[in-house]
Amino acid sequence: MSKVALVLVIIGALNWLLVGLFQFDVVAAVFGGVDSLVSRIVYVIVGLAGLYTITLLFDARRVNDH
Repeated sequence: MSKVALVLVIIGALNWLLVGLFQFDVVAAVFGGVDSLVSRIVYVIVGLAGLYTITLLFDARRVNDH
């Protein structure tokens, strides 16, 4: 699940990069505009993945203390 979440966060980051550099929203372009239901679902899924990845910061098994 962590890898899926990370992939979704990377996709979201790349989308924001394109928005910032070229004012081009790939999600909106592919799924029919910012206000389309599918685009909104994609934005929510990517956002939830971002929230989930916050937990990876605090996962004791992943922290390298040496």
